Amino acid sequence: MDNETQSETRTDGGETPDFLTGMSESSSVTTKRERFGRTIDRYFLTQARIAWTDWRTRFGIVVLGLFIFTGTVGVQIVPESSMNEAETYMTWFQSWEYPLGTDNMGRPIHKQLVHATPAMLKMGLAGAIFAAGVAVVVGTLAGYKGGVVDYALMLVSDVLMVIPGLPLVIVLAAIWQPSGPFEVGVILAIDSWPGLARTIRSQVLTLREESYVEAARSMGVSTRSILQSDIVPQLMPYVLINSAQAARGVIFASVALYFLGFLSPSEANWGSMMNDAYATGGALSNPARAAHWLYPPMGALILLSFALVLLSQGLDKVFNPRLRARHSKTVDDSEDLPNQ
Repeated sequence: MDNETQSETRTDGGETPDFLTGMSESSSVTTKRERFGRTIDRYFLTQARIAWTDWRTRFGIVVLGLFIFTGTVGVQIVPESSMNEAETYMTWFQSWEYPLGTDNMGRPIHKQLVHATPAMLKMGLAGAIFAAGVAVVVGTLAGYKGGVVDYALMLVSDVLMVIPGLPLVIVLAAIWQPSGPFEVGVILAIDSWPGLARTIRSQVLTLREESYVEAARSMGVSTRSILQSDIVPQLMPYVLINSAQAARGVIFASVALYFLGFLSPSEANWGSMMNDAYATGGALSNPARAAHWLYPPMGALILLSFALVLLSQGLDKVFNPRLRARHSKTVDDSEDLPNQ
């Protein structure tokens, strides 16, 4: 009888019973949670699982995370080195308190290495952001607009690609005299964006002919909205991969210029450490005495560069649709297997 009364109440346009209202709200909340979970899994967790199953990406993330930890937390834990802190020219593991030895002034090398890491990370980050940002702006505008805009932007890119990179950077550094690592990173990345901009332009030339872009253009959507919503997101995987390569190039160039003495260091960095070991300690002429001073920053540079190379190679698998689909099926199949 109660069910018939409730049915009549709903048919007559009365209020929905409380227990049905609660069921409706619970269903609505569950749907939102499921939708949110699917979104997180699609855009974050799936990529993270795929990346973690590739040893190259895993190695790059772990090593890069260690350097970031050293440059942020490590500098707070390890105190800065001071002159005459220990005996001069102590070699590796001569004392566990100074595992990497000391330089000609008795400063522990491991402390210098830790406090030189933030400057290297800042230069790599600034160079990657600048190169990727300029390349995206120039490449998308040239490819989408075409005509005079395309001709002018590509002319500037071609001119910068022809100019030798090292002499250009040396001249710019002599004129501007950068004082901080962010400025050095931007200057060193000036010749890194033209090649990426040309590649992005070629991709935009294809994307602008897609049906959804044509539909948005016919509906009167602004160029800025089309670029932000339909074109640039398609380019981000490729941009991220090349950003890692740009950061590696900037770090290598900065170490080389500091080692050669073309840049005057405002903060400790690996290039200045190698310069001191070569010029002051005679690390090449007398390796038995000062080789331990030269090799740690050189090893850190090689390890960071290797991690960035492997990370960029692994990101290609993460962002490649075909490889991602194939690998996602492998992950799903492995997850469906019963535990042994």
